[in-house]
Parts: sequence; structure tokens; C-alpha cells
Amino acid sequence: MSLVSTGFLLFLLAGVIVYYIIPKKMQWVWLLVLSCFYYLCSGYKTIIFIITTTIVTYFAGVFLNKENERIKNIPAQADRSEKKKIKEDVKRRKKLIVALLLVIIFGILAVIKYHTFAIENINAVICVFTGKYDTIPTFKLLLPLGISFYTFQSAGYIIDVYRDKYECCNNIFKFALFVSFFPQIMQGPIGRYDRLSPQFNEPHYFSLENTEYGLQLMLWGFFKKIVIADRIGVVADKVFLHPYDYNGIFVIVGVLAYCLQLYADFSGGMDVVSGAAELYGIRLDKNFRQPFFSKSIGEFWRRWHITLGTWMKDYIFYPVTLSKTNMKLGRWAKKHLSPHLGQVMPTAFALFFVWLANGIWHGAAWKYVAYGMYYYVLTLFGLLFKPMIFLFYKKTGIQKDSRPWEFFLILRTFILVNIGMLLFRADSLPVFAGMFVSMFRKTTGHWLELGLDVHDLAVLAAGTLLMLVVGILREEGICIRERIASLPIIWRWMIYAGAFCAIVLLGAYGSGYGVVDPLYANF
Repeated sequence: MSLVSTGFLLFLLAGVIVYYIIPKKMQWVWLLVLSCFYYLCSGYKTIIFIITTTIVTYFAGVFLNKENERIKNIPAQADRSEKKKIKEDVKRRKKLIVALLLVIIFGILAVIKYHTFAIENINAVICVFTGKYDTIPTFKLLLPLGISFYTFQSAGYIIDVYRDKYECCNNIFKFALFVSFFPQIMQGPIGRYDRLSPQFNEPHYFSLENTEYGLQLMLWGFFKKIVIADRIGVVADKVFLHPYDYNGIFVIVGVLAYCLQLYADFSGGMDVVSGAAELYGIRLDKNFRQPFFSKSIGEFWRRWHITLGTWMKDYIFYPVTLSKTNMKLGRWAKKHLSPHLGQVMPTAFALFFVWLANGIWHGAAWKYVAYGMYYYVLTLFGLLFKPMIFLFYKKTGIQKDSRPWEFFLILRTFILVNIGMLLFRADSLPVFAGMFVSMFRKTTGHWLELGLDVHDLAVLAAGTLLMLVVGILREEGICIRERIASLPIIWRWMIYAGAFCAIVLLGAYGSGYGVVDPLYANF
């Protein structure tokens, strides 16, 4: 059931009506029913995978909670050696439980999403030594809806319980709701149990303000998705599906078009699902914060797909950084190389796994591995040359917070991000290399071949300008939602009606367009 379908809107409307009619203590049950129905509509054949992940994660959490209780209930009269033995035994059992759980749920993800990629590479290695092709046959598996998102969400939950950050969920059906909550199952955000669970458990009363705020977000999301993303996607597809037919400025236009498409599509989808959740009184974590105003790559990833970045930081970066092996590496580098490298190497070591995981998370292809390594190299460059950058500012006297210099940094970051977008969207690494080189060749092609007419270009220009203005206002700390909500009711609903009409009249419908599912549903 696509987020941009009439069926989804009717489903959402019926769900909200029943939600506020039934007894408050049954609201979470109704959300679970809606989530199960939504997931079944996406393909009942794959439901076994999310059920398996839910069940094994739930019971792993219960076992971990029992082990945590053993630590808390150590008899006061026990001597030091006995206490130490109990703690070591609990720690060993907890590690075993977490390891088994992560192997199971990430094993399911790996088999379903990455088996073909792994087999193809094994066959390539065998072919080098034996000359035989397709030694190991590949097979097709259906890709479950949101498997990357609910797997990461479940893994985060079990690690938090292992760390005794909070107690485990004691109701398997409530935990199933946390894993499968329908607004976020397709493309996130990756939720945290301690922020979502209390909202599921508390009673929610119908609020005109919540409804209005939710509809605001949904309208803005639909506008970005249907009016802008699906329209500019025509240009991106023209260039990337025929990479050898265009050179020069047309390749650059194609990359910029894809960058705009992905942002409008993904952030628009986030607005739709966040607005849908608000209709039920549930607030999801924010996933975007004006990423194209970033002045560095690190800042960009703190503003883009925020929940994925924080997941990587909490469950990969910090554990690797604080591991004994990594700490020893830092001490060795400080002693034998330099104090600066002693600080950088532990961070660099941990960031390697973060960016490798980031790349692989997005897909099963070498281009995604290269995508992660591209950002790793950029981040590593910033770490290694930090003293030189500091010296540069000192020698030149450039004010880092001056408007012209900030604009330069934003432009530089934007260019680097778009090179990453080219790598992300190209069909393969050779295609990426060819398109990158072709950007510097003489321009060949014609504007009319890109599939948009003057009307489309005018709509895109106006829509993109509107997004830019909204971004600038948000960057300045102006909450547009509150400003609109504070207007007299007539003006408010005139704005909502205008937004609705703009979506209906200016949406990319009909021949040559075709509204598509959110792009990140594929990841």
C-alpha cells in the first residue's frame, strides 16, 4: 500500500476514526491491528520474517532482563569473590544472548538482501582460478517491506536492554507494535523503544491541534513527493538510464536532478509518515534538518537521515571506539607516531566500520561499498588535516563564521555530496567513472530530450524556491507550523486548501510521469 495512494489515505482515515472511538486502553491494540493489515497488504508471503525477528528479539530481551535482575538482587551478605563470580557469569550469559540474537536477525537480513551479491562475488573468484562460470547457482527471494529498518530497530532495542538502559517489554504484542508500527515500517525513521513505547501505552484523546499539525506535515510531504520529486525524477531517469547519451552540463543537471529528487522524495515521505503518526498522537523522531545548509560532510550526515546516523553512532562507533583493542591502538600511535595520530587513529578505526555499514545498509553492490568508503575518506581527510586547517585559519585571518566563507563551505559540501549522489545513483562503478569523466567533456544533447516542458520547469522552479525559503526560515529558528497555526482560521484553511489544490493540479500525474513508491522503500 503506497504512501501516495488513495487506498492509504482511506486506510488512514478509517483507522483514525476507530482509534478515537474505542476505549483508550485498546488503542495500542488497534494500532497493532492496523500495522498487521498494512504489512499484509504489502505482501503476506514475507510476514514470516518480521514475525521471526519480533519473537526472537522479544524473548532475548526477557532473558537479558532476568540477567540484569540477577545483578541487582545479589545478596548483600555475599562476599566480594562471590559477587564478582556472579557478575562475570551474568556478563558472559548476556553477551552470548545478544550475540545469538544479532546473528539471527542480521543473518535473516543478510540472506534475504545480500545472498545474490555474495554468490556472484564468490563465483567471480572461482572463475578466476577455474574458468568456470556460475558455479554456485543464485536464487530469488522476495524482499520483505522495511526489513532493514525493523532489523536495525530491533537490534538497537536488544543492545539497550543489554546495557540496562531500560527494562525489556513484558508484552510480546506491545513489542510487535514497536517493531511494525505502520507509518514508519516502509522507510523509517528508525525508532527507539524508550521514546515510542510510552506513547503507545498512554491514552490519546482526539485533538484538533494534533490533527491540524499532522495534516500540515502530510500536505507538505505530498507536495515535495508528488509535485517536485516525481517530476524531477523524469530528468534524473533520462540521464542515468542512458548514461552514454549525455555529456557536459547534461550530466551535471542529471546529478542535481537526482539530488533534488532523493531529498524531496525521502524528506517528503518522512513528513507524510510523521504527519500520519501525529494523527494518532504519536510523534516520531525527526529524520531531516535542512541538510543542504551543512558546512561540512560530518554536519551533513548529522542533518540527513538523522536516525540512521545516530544508530550508527550509538551501536557501532562508540562500542568500537571504546573497545580495548582500539584504545591500545591509540596509545601505540601516540607513543610511536604522534600525539595527533594517537587521537585520530581510534576514531578513524571506528569510523571505518560506521561508513562500511552505512554503505552496505543501502544495498548489495560494490557501488554502495564505495559510497560508504567515499564518505569515510572525506571524513578521514578532515580528521588528519585538522591541525593544518586550524593553521590555515590562523595564517589567513579568515573568519569561519563570516557569511561569504560560510557560503563557500556550504557550496563545497554541496558539491562533494553531489559526487556522492552520482556514485549512489549510477548503475555500477564503471558507469559512475564514465559519467564523472563525461561531466568535463563538451556538452552533447538537447534540453527537450530531458522530458520536461516549460510548464514543468516553471513548477519545479517555484516548488524548489518554496522549499529553499522554508529551509531558510527553519534554519533561522522560525517554526512555520506554529506560525500557520496561529493565523485566523479562515487564512489557515485557505493555505491548506491551496496546498491541496497545488498537489492535485500540479502533481506529476499521467503520461510521462507515473507516481512511484518512495525511493527509500528499496533500501
